Amino acid sequence: MIAVRRLVESSLFQRFIITLIIFNAIVLGLETDAGIMEKTGRFLIAIDKFCLVVFCIEIVLKVIAYRWRFFRDPWNWFDLIVVGIALIPGGGPWSVLRGLRVLRVFRLLGALPQLRKVVAAFAHAIPGLGGVILLMAVFFYTMAVLATNLFGDVFPDWFGSVGKSLYSLFQVMTLESWSMGIARPVMESFPWAWAFFVPFIMVATFTILNLFIGVIVSTMQELSLIPDVVEEIEEDLQLRETLDRMEKDLSYLRQQMDAKGSSPK
Repeated sequence: MIAVRRLVESSLFQRFIITLIIFNAIVLGLETDAGIMEKTGRFLIAIDKFCLVVFCIEIVLKVIAYRWRFFRDPWNWFDLIVVGIALIPGGGPWSVLRGLRVLRVFRLLGALPQLRKVVAAFAHAIPGLGGVILLMAVFFYTMAVLATNLFGDVFPDWFGSVGKSLYSLFQVMTLESWSMGIARPVMESFPWAWAFFVPFIMVATFTILNLFIGVIVSTMQELSLIPDVVEEIEEDLQLRETLDRMEKDLSYLRQQMDAKGSSPK
């Protein structure tokens, strides 16, 4: 078991798995081209099956190496689910799951430490994003109801209901054809409509989205500082241990000197 654990944790083995994940992702992309599949379809399918077999062997080796501790790591659960989906037969009602094989690319999130740190930072930032999401939801709903009341009668396709208004305002927030596609046509019937769209963009796009970015960036900075803080604490503990040892040595020397001074000549 120790030998298997060393194999799984070796850098050579991890690099091989990462390379295979990237190679398998390229193969899955080539399989979407009908022309390529006509020429080399069997070869690509064989490579895909080979990669799947290797991924299954990797999971088995991890289970052997870590045993029940394997299931304590959420990344291992993620790998198990992704590979398990690929093992489901692609025929019949399960044929739609065949396209989910591309999820194996996301295994890079767990294989690469850099990507794992980004995912950890994003997951750590989710509680802080709750307030921003709630604020955005209240603002969007209020503006959608207002837009439905103001523009719904003239532009029912865009603002005929709250749902349609939410979708149209989402398009405006992304700045995708918001001016020529929505704002200017509305301004032909309502010249004052700019007073609605411009403040909406200022708040939704430039304020709330920047709050999202700010929370995530601050969380990543906090997580990046944790190793430095831990290192400083460890250095302080080592220094304290050294000082304690020196103090004990000094007290021992004093006792020896006092014993020699008090002994009869």
